Amino acid sequence: MKILFSKMEGLGNDFIIIEDINESIKTPYGILAKKMCDRHFAIGGDGLIIIKKSKTSDIKFLIFNQNGSEAEMCGNGIRCFAKYLYDKKIVSKKKFTIETRAGEIIPEIFLTEKGEAANIKVNMGKPILDPDKIIFNTDKRFAFSEKIETTEGDIILTAVSMGNPHAVIFCDNYNDNIVKKMGPIIEKHPLFPNGTNVEFVQIISKNRLNVRAWERGVGETLACGTGACAALAASYLENKIDFKATVCLPGGELLIEWNQSDNCVYKTGPASFVFEGIYSD
Repeated sequence: MKILFSKMEGLGNDFIIIEDINESIKTPYGILAKKMCDRHFAIGGDGLIIIKKSKTSDIKFLIFNQNGSEAEMCGNGIRCFAKYLYDKKIVSKKKFTIETRAGEIIPEIFLTEKGEAANIKVNMGKPILDPDKIIFNTDKRFAFSEKIETTEGDIILTAVSMGNPHAVIFCDNYNDNIVKKMGPIIEKHPLFPNGTNVEFVQIISKNRLNVRAWERGVGETLACGTGACAALAASYLENKIDFKATVCLPGGELLIEWNQSDNCVYKTGPASFVFEGIYSD
């Protein structure tokens, strides 16, 4: 079977996007993700995004990680998804609704002079702080500054969900050693039965922070949109930054704001097409 695809990226977090509105793809999406996302023998990407019909929203978003596991949501992926939909004229509105496993997401498109989607602002919803909903095992009401034991010593983290789980760790120096060593350990820690994404955060000022992300089912990526939102939420809850800040990731910058009136987190950043082609399954 031949499958039309687009390769897109948001701050270096790269995705393969395919349409299956007519449900013509027979290969299970998880298996297809493992095949297509292979960087040596196929297209390569951090994840596979599927466009589907929705009964509740304007369109439906599915995402499968590089290892074939399905994720609830992806912040950088949703910006790529929104740009694809608008530029391909699948949707004509600059503000529309997307059904995801993490709930309904609402992106807003800001156009270039050529009328193409440039920056995309996304309402990422309200941060989830209840450990039971994050799926983090603790007796506490909230998982703030939680000390956990690992094979490499104790780690202090704050657990937040943005529709998918995140463990936020504050570091004075977040070098390769800590990210690559602790990322996989925390991702699969038994206190996170479903696994977790991990953010290593360095506070620069009250409105600027550096973040490196270890994504569940992928490994370290150049950026993670939900991770940037979780990092800001955790930093604000720990009284380290203001409710609006620039989050600097290896792949670029995102503007993140925790709106005080509706309690939702908003993320603004770019997305780009890389190339398009046909994949033979």
